[in-house]
Amino acid sequence: MKKNNINKKMTVINGSHFSNLGGFYAEVSELFMKDEDWQVGTLDGFDDILYGINTDIMWKDSQKSKEDLGFDLTKEFYENKIRQGKPFNVELIQKKLDELIYGNGQTLFEMLVEIIESHQNIRLILD
Repeated sequence: MKKNNINKKMTVINGSHFSNLGGFYAEVSELFMKDEDWQVGTLDGFDDILYGINTDIMWKDSQKSKEDLGFDLTKEFYENKIRQGKPFNVELIQKKLDELIYGNGQTLFEMLVEIIESHQNIRLILD
């Protein structure tokens, strides 16, 4: 066992508490930003709050989240950005939407998992 894991905190993201991206942002804002006066509202913002955090994250009901934050919601996420246009790079987002539709793109759930796993001080446990 690694020494730095002995006293490591466990944070639980509960997939039964939300069914969309806004709900996920509210859940992680509550967990990681209790004393802040703003909430996470973007994928980049979620990535940013994980810097400097040293914890294990248990994602309970991750299968529910995988379904909730899956193809349909991801497609809607991209379509909304394309509809909104600026400041979004519509060409890039259309490419990501096309990749999703053709089975090569990431779902929101997969993006969130990738963001968490990109942080070396965090170990993700999908439950």
